[in-house]
Amino acid sequence: MELTRIIINEASDSHIIYLKEVDGERRFPIVIGIFEASSIDRRIRNQPTPRPLTHDLLASAIELLGGELQDVVISELREHTFYAKLRVRHDGEIVEVDSRPSDAIALAVTVDVPIYVAEEVLDEVIGQ
Repeated sequence: MELTRIIINEASDSHIIYLKEVDGERRFPIVIGIFEASSIDRRIRNQPTPRPLTHDLLASAIELLGGELQDVVISELREHTFYAKLRVRHDGEIVEVDSRPSDAIALAVTVDVPIYVAEEVLDEVIGQ
């Protein structure tokens, strides 16, 4: 998937990102928090920050502990809530770490790794 749009609505708590298939037409929105939306937006616009933000911290921690973020997966949609996993390679194995999709996407944008969505999630959210 690729991030195609960020909508930051400063008048409310509804901030939306849109994901779209890289080689397809399916797309869908995810409502996220202002901090994650701002972090993603800064990365997309290449705006530096004077100090590391939370997603920079997590990326550094993964690397310093000997891991490498491989990708992120939006793995589940349950009761209108998305769930995600960070997939970290460590000592030759993939370790999956539970994450909010907004944090997973912000980290993926920070480290420049692929964003995947489980086929069942796409089927449910798009209604196919």
